[in-house]
Amino acid sequence: MGRKRRMSRIRKAILITVAAAAVLLGVFIYLFRTYHISIVHVDGNKQYTQDEIRDMVLKGPLDSNSLFLRVKRLIKKDSNIPFIERIDIRFDTPTEITIQVYEKAIAGCVSYLGNYMYFDKDGIIVESTAEKKNNIPEIKGLKFNACVMYEKLPIENDEIFQEILSITQMLDKYSIFCDNIYFAGADSITLFFGNARVALGSMDNIDEKMIKLQYIVPELGDMKGILHMENYTEEDKNDYITFEKD
Repeated sequence: MGRKRRMSRIRKAILITVAAAAVLLGVFIYLFRTYHISIVHVDGNKQYTQDEIRDMVLKGPLDSNSLFLRVKRLIKKDSNIPFIERIDIRFDTPTEITIQVYEKAIAGCVSYLGNYMYFDKDGIIVESTAEKKNNIPEIKGLKFNACVMYEKLPIENDEIFQEILSITQMLDKYSIFCDNIYFAGADSITLFFGNARVALGSMDNIDEKMIKLQYIVPELGDMKGILHMENYTEEDKNDYITFEKD
């Protein structure tokens, strides 16, 4: 009789365990299906593709669950990601999120000891890579003796950093992609496009020069020489634009 009671208790315990496991499995399946992220929007990214940003955020298998991801974002911040200031996530629905990327304002980069050092509008070195990012022009002609992460690039004229930022922002605005920007002095700024160079001269009328340049660059092709725009103004139109072949 006692043996039967023991067997009955064992069977009851097994049934309870199986039922509890079934309930937990059902809850897990419900949460997985209901909160599985299937739509991801990415905004604000330039240095990385949408797939790269998605992979940064949804790293592990549980990250694709919006409930888990929401809790994870509360207790763990993003690790240091090159060129990224921060990443915010908006949970639009249980299955849809928007990843908002805030990138660092990079003015340009310089080559130093085999690496490319990227600086912001104040000349502070904020990133370093072994390979150059294609959409950030290399700045040449700056004279400095050292280059240290998170410190200001030591050059004589600090105002040049603002000029560099202005030029790179306008290049981006008008979808102009140059290889290098050479500063020979305050009144001698040159852009390099393959075998062609564009002499902008000073920062005078720089916006008008860039507006005109966006239509000229596609025509340069493999041409070798220098395009003179030092004296160009919107009023003068083409009168002060000449191309000097090498």
